Amino acid sequence: MVKDCIQVIKDRVSTRSYLSKEVPEDLLLEVVNAGHLAVSAGNLQPWEFYIVNNKSKIEKLARLSKQSWVLEAPTVIVACADPHISAMKYGEKGEKIYVVQDTAAAVENILLAAEAYGLASCWVGGFDEIKVKELLDIKDDLIAMAMITIGYPKGKIKESRPQRALEDILTIIN
Repeated sequence: MVKDCIQVIKDRVSTRSYLSKEVPEDLLLEVVNAGHLAVSAGNLQPWEFYIVNNKSKIEKLARLSKQSWVLEAPTVIVACADPHISAMKYGEKGEKIYVVQDTAAAVENILLAAEAYGLASCWVGGFDEIKVKELLDIKDDLIAMAMITIGYPKGKIKESRPQRALEDILTIIN
C-alpha cells in the first residue's frame, strides 16, 4: 500500500539499522525512478544513480564514509551529478548551484519513495568521493553527491526529529 504524500513526509526518518533481507530489484527500480522524476532546472535531469547490492563493495562504502552501520544495509544507492549538463544551459550557476539543487531533489524523492514502499533509508553525505568513484568505476565527469542506504528496518525505529517552530523559520510577505 502506498501512503498519502504528506503522511510519507511526516513518517520518513533516517534509519541506521536494517534487516539482512534483500530488497527486490523491481522495488529498487521504482524507488530510483521516483528520484528520476524529480524536478530539475530546465528539466535537464543532471543525475545518474548506482545501485550497489554487492556486500564487499558495501563494506568498502562503510569504511569510505566512516559509518560502520552502513554495513547493515542490503543496498546502497550512490547519487551522482553531472555539472557539465547544467553548465551547458546555465553556465557557472548551473554547474555550481543548480546541479546540486537538482540532485538533492532527486535524493529526497528516493528517500520519500522508500518510505512510501515500506523501506527504510538514510542519506549519507560525508564520504571520500574520489575513492567511492574509483570503487564503483564512476565516470570522471560525475560528482558522487550522496549515498543512500536502503533496506527493511530492523524493528520499529522512530527517530526523534525535533523541529524548530514554524514561526521561527517562516516570513509571510503580503
